[in-house]
Amino acid sequence: MRDYTKIETWKLADDLTVAVYEHTRLFPKEEIYGLTSQLRRASYSVPANIVEGSSRESKKDYLHFLYISRGSLSETQYFIHLSQRLGYLSAQEADVLIGQTRQTFACLHGLIKAVEREAGKFNKMIATVTSLLVLGMARWSSSL
Repeated sequence: MRDYTKIETWKLADDLTVAVYEHTRLFPKEEIYGLTSQLRRASYSVPANIVEGSSRESKKDYLHFLYISRGSLSETQYFIHLSQRLGYLSAQEADVLIGQTRQTFACLHGLIKAVEREAGKFNKMIATVTSLLVLGMARWSSSL
């Protein structure tokens, strides 16, 4: 299990979530179950999925949750855009939040690529070991 608190992407996503909560406090009350809720859920899904993925045993499972985080980050970015268009966020506030999403995207992309490389190497290593075992057993059984 990985310590998610040491993952830079998680730190950025966590900071983004806090910023989203701060900026949505003043959204209209009629949006509490609409855009406010959707934006908050999308933003906290990003670090939450990094946490869940980091606790998984396999790289494949870890990647699955990182991909979900990436999708949630895209949703967050759209909801920030929509919030600005509806006048709930100023252009400056939206720019700050979009900047945070871009920074998080870049870091998440790097993490995904690193885990994909590790998963590829790991799968190749398993295939090699399995092949060697099969060949060894075939040689052993033919010598009997």
